Amino acid sequence: MLPWSTLVVAGLAAVGAHGTPVEMARRATPTVYLAGDSTMAKTGGALMGWGEYLSKYITLPVVNKAMSGRSARSYSNEGRFAEIEKLLQRDDIVVIEFGHNDGGSPNSASDNGRSDCPGTGSEVCKSGKTGETVYTFNHYVEAAARSFVAKGARVIVSSQTPNNLWEGGTFSSGAPRFVGYAALAAKNVGSGASFVDHFQAVANMFKKLGSTKTNALYPSDHTHTSPAGADLVAQAFVQAVGRDFNGTTPLKAYLKSPLPSVF
Repeated sequence: MLPWSTLVVAGLAAVGAHGTPVEMARRATPTVYLAGDSTMAKTGGALMGWGEYLSKYITLPVVNKAMSGRSARSYSNEGRFAEIEKLLQRDDIVVIEFGHNDGGSPNSASDNGRSDCPGTGSEVCKSGKTGETVYTFNHYVEAAARSFVAKGARVIVSSQTPNNLWEGGTFSSGAPRFVGYAALAAKNVGSGASFVDHFQAVANMFKKLGSTKTNALYPSDHTHTSPAGADLVAQAFVQAVGRDFNGTTPLKAYLKSPLPSVF
């Protein structure tokens, strides 16, 4: 893998003409940028990611840069973090949320280009398919977050949303390892970064909703929600921010009233 600085340059070259006037103009208020996977992204049809509903509940403009099928690794390698960095102005807010596509092993000959190297620090792996040097989830997220903070932005590292926790007929809320990894990433970045346990907020909401109502929010599989489900997942995020679920984040000052109450 190329060094982060090289990725930034490559990413900027790749997106040079793609910023819209709204994104590129000097702004009077902060903008919120979203970096994530399909559970956050605009998808369409019977499915939708929660990032498309965040603007209903905050007073700031939202630019949803989430992309289906991405992990922290592939999002970084494709220059997507670099694209966001190019657009940032001081006091903007970036929400980073990955985890659904980050599991697996990059060591196999069938490496999908998404699996991160296991671990939470400086561990490295070698892709069994391409020979690429693969870093940990924390490496990718923390490198991006630090680059955003260096530009004067504030970063919220958000834990991944849960799958359908009622899928087996009983409520099961065990958190995947990337939830803890996200919390550690925010801690490691330090000043300028905060953490929201979106997983736990949504888990609390699903427990309150019960099996029948939760199952109805997953029309196709156990990961991707309907538009109604995505709206509720966005509300859970906003409620967590408003209640200082994991400490105060910079987004709290920009929440609309009344605050959602879904868990």
